[in-house]
Amino acid sequence: MPVAPFKALMVQGTTSDAGKSTLVTALCRYYQRQGIAVAPFKPQNMALNSAVTVDGGEIGRAQAVQAAACGLPPHSDMNPVLLKPNSDTSAQVIIHGKVLENQSAQQYHDYKQVARQAVLDSWQRLGQQYQMLLVEGAGSPAEINLRQGDIANMGFAEAVDCPVILIADIDRGGVFAHLVGTLALLSASEQQRIVGFVINRFRGDISLLQPGLDWLEAETGKPVLAVLPYLHDLYIEAEDALSVRHARNEKAWFHIVVPYLPSFSNHTDFDPLQLHPGVKVSFARHPDEIVAADLIILPGSKSVVSDLARLRDQGWDSFILRHLRYGGKVLGICGGFQMLGEWIHDPLGLESPSSCVPGLALLAIETSLQVKKSLQYSVGQFMDKPIPIKGYQIHLGSSSGPAMRNPLFRLSEGLEGAVSDDDQIAGTYLHGLFDLPDACNALLAWAGYQQADAIDFDQYREHGINRLADVLAVEFDFQQLERLLG
Repeated sequence: MPVAPFKALMVQGTTSDAGKSTLVTALCRYYQRQGIAVAPFKPQNMALNSAVTVDGGEIGRAQAVQAAACGLPPHSDMNPVLLKPNSDTSAQVIIHGKVLENQSAQQYHDYKQVARQAVLDSWQRLGQQYQMLLVEGAGSPAEINLRQGDIANMGFAEAVDCPVILIADIDRGGVFAHLVGTLALLSASEQQRIVGFVINRFRGDISLLQPGLDWLEAETGKPVLAVLPYLHDLYIEAEDALSVRHARNEKAWFHIVVPYLPSFSNHTDFDPLQLHPGVKVSFARHPDEIVAADLIILPGSKSVVSDLARLRDQGWDSFILRHLRYGGKVLGICGGFQMLGEWIHDPLGLESPSSCVPGLALLAIETSLQVKKSLQYSVGQFMDKPIPIKGYQIHLGSSSGPAMRNPLFRLSEGLEGAVSDDDQIAGTYLHGLFDLPDACNALLAWAGYQQADAIDFDQYREHGINRLADVLAVEFDFQQLERLLG
């Protein structure tokens, strides 16, 4: 096996969405191509886009993509601390892939010393298994109010003695201020830890940027390791925020409407639909934004009870009933599936002070919320046709009722989902159900779209990862990086 040029490298960003996840993904695939046993790592992540791991845990979606770039299944050690926001001031805390509890921001701040040990334990285990670890920071290392007890950025890098690359997004403007300002707010030892800069999403003539690069290197004494171009039509799954930049066909006749709810989770469920050549997807905050729809999909939710209340407050319940009267179809995914039922029982007060909340009563099911979260990969086929389906389940609670006697899928672990007697409404706990092209075609055919032209989502993602690595091989100064790291 080839020798790794260094053991570990961390990518930190001047801002959120500077390109940390993308650069780590590209580095993972680049070194994987060299035959090096490489793995991704993110000490602490805050995201509602998550993935199920091979060891039955849950991690951020970005680390699952990075694992794929390494040719590995995702593992809970790759993201030992995951925070899934419940509100602006609280989050579900997940340690080593398992739910610990809901904590306020202050409670988690006090808990960080315990979380730190979980991070270091995972780091040690991965270090014993892989030649190289590529680490992603969170947000910015220059958040002064969060520096005490930090385990996400420089606090972690200092603890494990990991060198750092600092990346900034020039497309936002102010790239030199971002880099120099971030560097100035770090301690002397942290400044020394940064081995170089990467400028991301550059458009135009590189010669016009060169005077700025020369100044930056002279001012800071640190090299610019790469200026990465803006890659149009690049697809990589979003770490957290809903991305609509991949939507292809705003003029398509088949219209899918997704109510945009405050605790909307697993946005990546809809990426294959946004990339579909014949479908228009609208994420709408209010039904007044929508004239008509062919299919309404109620998405996953981190807080089903509060999102259901928001759905009613905005008038979506009336909009859905009118849509059904006109012959439209409705699909609920995970939390959206629970909303379609008659009742949501919450005896432990996990999401609501009310022990029982009425659902939309569109499917004859009832859901009971439970402390233990269901986490698993699922494979199977449609009930009425031999078309394969795959996905993953991440949900609190279980559902039962007469509607589930008419299931949607036959999975390896049993029957799953429900379809109404009139075939207008369906629900499932399965995320990722549009990823396989034949499954996507079948679901859209049920909703009224008859052309079998869905994309191969897994292949599309692989193309994006390979495209990143190809660009990195040309634009990144790997020889200088390896000299800097000794």
